[in-house]
Amino acid sequence: MATATFTHTDEEIRDDVLAELKWDPQVQASEIGVAVKDGVVTLTGWVDSYLKKWRAEEDAQRVAGVKAVANDIEVKLATERTDADIAAAAVRALEWDANIPAGKVSVVVSKGWVTLKGEVEWQFQRQEAESVVRRLLGVKGVSNLIAVKPQSTPSELKKKIEQALMRSAEVDAKSIAVEVQGGKAILKGKVRSWAEKHQAEQAAWLAPGIISVENKIEIVL
Repeated sequence: MATATFTHTDEEIRDDVLAELKWDPQVQASEIGVAVKDGVVTLTGWVDSYLKKWRAEEDAQRVAGVKAVANDIEVKLATERTDADIAAAAVRALEWDANIPAGKVSVVVSKGWVTLKGEVEWQFQRQEAESVVRRLLGVKGVSNLIAVKPQSTPSELKKKIEQALMRSAEVDAKSIAVEVQGGKAILKGKVRSWAEKHQAEQAAWLAPGIISVENKIEIVL
């Protein structure tokens, strides 16, 4: 039996993106313009925080039929904050976050744009550092240059992921093969549901030092 495929017109995608923006309480849809061409969404307008700009992009990416998002939204602050103030606030926010190892992340701010540098062991720590800074008043953008450097070898990472899969009640570990190339985990095999495939990918992401996951697992019903 052939699998049904659904296509979305640019107009339908635009309407869905606008609806998604209106649904998000952290975004004011009236501040944002949406244009769609061949499935590529362009966001325009002005917002008063980088968090709103980032959330709008995330909202658009969730919509079915969207192939890519060009985020041309500008951040215009009602009251400008000095780079020194933003840097100090960013350093404090990173220090107060228990998920981010002390002294591992440095901050540079230029015209409201924050650049994060340093090394951490876990991907979630890298993401958490960006998330913390993104919320700060006065931030106009974030460049996350933090590197994820594992303390384990690829073979040790492979073993840790395999053990995590075996511990999961939602995954049949015997049906999944794991490869690790540097900081990249590659998953292969066959599972019975999307939930099982997703759970296997989440297990791989939790390994220290993993910076990308290629999920080649097939769903066989």
